[in-house]
Amino acid sequence: MIVMNLYYRGMNGNARRFVEEMEKSGIADMVREEDGNERYEYFFSASDPETVLLIDAWRDQKALDEHHRSPMMKEIAALREKYDLHMTAERYLPDESAQDMAFIRR
Repeated sequence: MIVMNLYYRGMNGNARRFVEEMEKSGIADMVREEDGNERYEYFFSASDPETVLLIDAWRDQKALDEHHRSPMMKEIAALREKYDLHMTAERYLPDESAQDMAFIRR
């Protein structure tokens, strides 16, 4: 699995408005229904009201590449532009090593 943390930053509440439009328009649900999507969920920062975190997880690189080629990416890009959002991204691969599991409460 590939996990992407995408941080959307805007001004005057635009990042939150972007999320609201993604959800109300159905685009977020369309992404969630794509083959290979494992998670697509937004989170709001407690310390920075102008930042929204999207956790976007995909089965593999092929599924993520297909998502990037999908027609809805143009719609997402247009919404980012509409709300004048800037982004940073972090990419993670799961690590199931036992050394960290001692600190995880399940």
